[in-house]
Amino acid sequence: MSKETNWDSFINRKDLFLAINSEIDKLVSEDGLKHIISTEALAPILNQEVWASGVTYMRSKKARMEESKDSGGGDFYDKVYDADRPELFFKATAGRVVGPGENIRIRKDSKWNVPEPELTLFINTFGQISGYTVGNDVSSRDIEGENPLYLPQAKSYDKSAALGPCIYVSATPIDPSSTITLEISRSNKTLFKESIEINQMKRTHTDLVKYLYAECTFSQGCFLMTGTGIIPEDEFTLQVGDKVDISIAHIGTLSNTVETK
Repeated sequence: MSKETNWDSFINRKDLFLAINSEIDKLVSEDGLKHIISTEALAPILNQEVWASGVTYMRSKKARMEESKDSGGGDFYDKVYDADRPELFFKATAGRVVGPGENIRIRKDSKWNVPEPELTLFINTFGQISGYTVGNDVSSRDIEGENPLYLPQAKSYDKSAALGPCIYVSATPIDPSSTITLEISRSNKTLFKESIEINQMKRTHTDLVKYLYAECTFSQGCFLMTGTGIIPEDEFTLQVGDKVDISIAHIGTLSNTVETK
């Protein structure tokens, strides 16, 4: 195994792909494989913060303008979509993040909740995009739409973020034609399914990282959700027991169930 036995230290190394590649024979030894196969997957996070970016896809811009029009906040999202500075906000501490197979939550004081499937970057302390995972930015659209200043309450609460099932580490950036697929099931019936390619993002990943790291330091690196281009129709809201599957090519599928309030 690697000399690094602490998860924070392991993933936060500079040039992570090269570091892992140099150790690959030891990491996939017979004993190592047995350990990996017999261990339940957890959220790939220990002491990192989770941040998120919004209005990076046209679909997201339209949805947030629509939900905020009655409060007079719709123009904000139109402007930020075209602005140089992206929308970035704090999403969750590690303690509020769940992993594959764990339950996500919807707020008790919200009546309109949706999952937001997002390619999520792992960025090390040096500002390098070291890997990619699947993220679910669970959101309360009615709270968010009531007033733009309520965004933190709509986005950040216990079990409002899910990450997994792994961190995909490669020598080159993820293929921009990779697809994100969201599928929502209720009582074993598919209610919603849609896909989008990540190249539909208006902003580049490096641009988002540049703004996030401009005035923030992350001693153990951080995760950055890059926004969603898939949003269910306005009539839809998550219910207790719904199953949410988010798949991204090369990474895998993140599955979670909405738990009892």
